[in-house]
Amino acid sequence: MPFISVADEVARKSFTSVENKFITKYLPVLEPLAVKVYLYSLYLYQNGLSAFTLPDLAQSLNISEERARELFEYLEEFELVSVISENPFEVKILDAENVYGTPKKFKPEKYSDFTKSVQSVLKGRMVSTEEFREYFYLIEEYGFEQNALIMIINYCVNLKGDDIRLAYIKKVAKSFAEDGVTTAKKVEEKLSAYSSSTPALIKLFNTAGIKRQPDIEDDRLYKKWTDELGFEDAAIAAASKLFKTKSVERLDSAISELYKNRKFDVKEIEDYCKTKNSVFTLTLGIAKNLGVYVQNAAPYAENYVGVWYGYGYSPEILITLAGYCFKNGKNSFEDMNEFIRGLYDDGVVSDESVNAYIEEKLAEDRILKQILTECGLTRKVIAWDREALTRWRSWNFGDEMLMEAAKLSSGKSNPLAYMNGILSSWKAEGVFDRDKLAAREFHASSKPTSSERPSPNGERAEIERHYTELRHAAEDRAEKALARATADAGYSSIRRELNDLTVKLAFAEIRDRKLADELSEKIKILEEKADGRLKALGIDKSELTPRYSCSICNDTGYDKNGRPCECLDRFLKTLKS
Repeated sequence: MPFISVADEVARKSFTSVENKFITKYLPVLEPLAVKVYLYSLYLYQNGLSAFTLPDLAQSLNISEERARELFEYLEEFELVSVISENPFEVKILDAENVYGTPKKFKPEKYSDFTKSVQSVLKGRMVSTEEFREYFYLIEEYGFEQNALIMIINYCVNLKGDDIRLAYIKKVAKSFAEDGVTTAKKVEEKLSAYSSSTPALIKLFNTAGIKRQPDIEDDRLYKKWTDELGFEDAAIAAASKLFKTKSVERLDSAISELYKNRKFDVKEIEDYCKTKNSVFTLTLGIAKNLGVYVQNAAPYAENYVGVWYGYGYSPEILITLAGYCFKNGKNSFEDMNEFIRGLYDDGVVSDESVNAYIEEKLAEDRILKQILTECGLTRKVIAWDREALTRWRSWNFGDEMLMEAAKLSSGKSNPLAYMNGILSSWKAEGVFDRDKLAAREFHASSKPTSSERPSPNGERAEIERHYTELRHAAEDRAEKALARATADAGYSSIRRELNDLTVKLAFAEIRDRKLADELSEKIKILEEKADGRLKALGIDKSELTPRYSCSICNDTGYDKNGRPCECLDRFLKTLKS
């Protein structure tokens, strides 16, 4: 009978595969808990439990999350795993057969003096073989001098006591190595520099209520706050008191927040903390006016509202700007931030200047609404309209001339494009007021042929009657075709859906490019569906739009630039014949 056998029930169950080399070569030398972590990791992967996280694994093995990290790092040193991401923590299991995957062997005699020194420093407990292996690894992989590592271990013991854990010593040693401090001389220099700042750290810890001795990592943060960020001790102490920090990590977060908001002086920090609560309240008010729901106001207060407040904008004007942004399709904190940055760059900061700016923009929208109405359009003013108005005014056209161009564009298939063409023509001819426009129209209407003769009033009336009849006939045919199409329930339903999507597209083009593309694709599909339905009804799609007798002027007598059309010249000849 074999040494080990299994019951039939076991043979029928699922298993987790382990490389034989792991069992024969690695398992005898690995720390027992590391073997558990390795095997459990294999189990998670081979059974497709991808939703498991580091905390889940730690809980399953009844160890701390920090200990689980340490064990994965330990396995990484044997090249059994590779830590590919720290946040989120992700691990890749490596091939135990690879060339570099053999356990590292250290000659005990090489480190005999070192091990004696370490044990004398850690006199409160016995140092295990595995712990010594970790120290050997630090020496060989990070390039530490033996005396340098002994100095680091001694520093850690003096700081934390004899029961100090290996993990803390490794963390400190690695931080020294990251700074290139691996020789005894450099370690001594670093510890001396730390000692010089220790009194200031102890005083700061007392102020902050941190009940432990400062260590080398605290010293690193302290130097960041003072040397890199430029905070003085009094400012750091004020930040600790006002932010009510009870740990170095929270104090570091508070200092980072103050640095981001450019608050360095004690008074600046005090004022900032006094207004911080009101900034949170203001953030909620702005979110309400923008039509945005925020579950946690903190990031919006810190990244947006606090910054705007720092620019000099008052709470009242920020609420006003939020309402203005909402009405103009800028209904997110990101959009509002871009808008405010534009105002700030232009020097529009005070309540008076902002109100004047808004009033100016509202007045422009009122003019644009009148222009749209004259053009025969009933939609809302959009960003393109505002850009067009800015361009037309840069061409030196006043509101009166814009209204005249809008009247001429009424009834056209694309009235604003037609209006743009008219204004461009007038600009080229230097026509910028009504007097010049009247003279130009008189000249144009009195030119039935190449010779210049004024046209009698009766002739002008005949021209207007002729073109009105042509337009009405074309439009009447289109309306009848449309009535036939919409009488069909299927086509009518598609058309209503198309109209709804078209309205949504107009807003999406201003706010969300991705959504606009999605809506455009849906509209394209629906239009193809509508064309198919029209074909089934025996209606050509082109019948739904007026078929004017002249494609140049659309039966108005004037081309897109406001000049007399060729068909007008031909009609005048028939009148004269």
